[in-house]
Order: sequence, then structure tokens, then C-alpha cells
Amino acid sequence: MITVAAVDDDRMLLDGMRSWLAGVERLRLVAAVATVDALLAAPGPPPDVVLLDLLLRDARAPEENVRRLRAAGSRVLVISTVADRDRILAAVAAGADGYLTKDHDLDTLVAAIATVAGGGTAHSPELAFAWACDTARDRPRLAPRERQVLLDYASGLTLKAAARRARISPHTAKYYLDQVKEKYRLAGRPSYTKSDLARRVREDGLDR
Repeated sequence: MITVAAVDDDRMLLDGMRSWLAGVERLRLVAAVATVDALLAAPGPPPDVVLLDLLLRDARAPEENVRRLRAAGSRVLVISTVADRDRILAAVAAGADGYLTKDHDLDTLVAAIATVAGGGTAHSPELAFAWACDTARDRPRLAPRERQVLLDYASGLTLKAAARRARISPHTAKYYLDQVKEKYRLAGRPSYTKSDLARRVREDGLDR
């Protein structure tokens, strides 16, 4: 069971979300509130995934909302009525795990929630477009050992096998991999899983 909360100041959307998710067996909506403050003040453990509206009337910056929710222990799927490229990238850089516009159907939303809850990133067409059009974003600059560990690990090797191939300890290999993940996060392209990292390798042409 994946616990979900919705943060949106559109009451009609919140009511609709309650109705939508009520019929999904593997999801349980535990809160539907207008602000991040209200969600964080609610009793009980943090939800697994928070559906966060990009722009709320309390005027808090989207990236601030994302950081607070991540710090509380939830993963974050940002949703909005429009694909605002700059704000999308700011939210992702702050730790959001995906982005969807509100015109997607229930199946797409449920699949995105499951992906985010499992530690992945929901790669919607809007998010892909934002990255593709981000002329200010640079690919992370990886040190040679970071690149080697990334390529070996993303190709399917275990971390221990990647460490043996690089002739370093597993602890050192993990350090290099953590550095790679942090650089991608700071670049606005968070990469939490092996499949995420393999995708970055392909996107950036590191395997050529």
C-alpha cells in the first residue's frame, strides 16, 4: 500500500483526487490539504508520495515546498496546469521526483506515483521537454574515476564488481557513485536508481 497526500489550493481538484484515488486498491489518500504547512502539521507519519501543485496561493516558492517535503521524509511528484519550464527545473533541482501536468489520465498518474514511491523518477513528456530546452543546464563534470564507476555500474555490474574493476574498495566506489548522483541532482536531473543512471549515460553520450 502506497500512502499519498495531495497539496493543492483548488478544492474542486482535491475533491476530484479523493474520488479518483478511492478506486485504486494499491493507493491510500491520507491527506488532501491546501498548503505544505497544513500537511506537515498533520499527525501521523509522512505519506510515501506527495502530489504537490507547482504554484500555491500562499506564494511559497515551489523549490522551498519540495525541500520541506523531502526533509520530512516524503517523495514528491509535482503537478500543474501548465508546463512552466523554469519552475519545473527549479523544483526538480530541489529534489522533486517527477512532474506531470493535470491533463494526464488516472492510469498515468497511478503509474507515476508507483514509480516515485519505488525510488524512481517520473519522466513525463513535460519534464523531458523542460530538460531538452534548458540551455542554462550543463552536463555534470565527472572525474575520471566517477565516470568509470558510473559506466560500469550503469552497465549492469554490481557496485562490488565495479569496485574490483576499478581496483578500489567498495566503500570508495560508493563514494564516487554518491558524488555522481549529487552532481546530477544539482544539475536538476536527479538519479536515484541504477536505471536512472543508465538513462543519464545514454542521454549524455557517456557510453560513446
